[in-house]
Amino acid sequence: MSHQGEPEAISRRKMLSLLGLVAATTVAVPSTILTVSEAEAQATSPVTPPPASPPGPPGPPTAPGTERRQERRASRRKRRAARRAARRKAREERAKAKL
Repeated sequence: MSHQGEPEAISRRKMLSLLGLVAATTVAVPSTILTVSEAEAQATSPVTPPPASPPGPPGPPTAPGTERRQERRASRRKRRAARRAARRKAREERAKAKL
């Protein structure tokens, strides 16, 4: 005979396993719904080769961002050197003022 008068307390272990099941289901269900969608594939346009560029002076090929990156680094080095020189000059002036 079952006792249905009082609700049974749920232990922490049961609650954590239930929470884990809910989390796993939440993650698994959207991915299965997305894979079963009835969307059709889009047709791709044929690939055309880029137009031939005029022959120029041979040199090392550079990526488009490489030049910008080198410029940024060079300007950063210049600013850093200027800051260091200014600090050095200020220290020397303070040292002269103390004497």
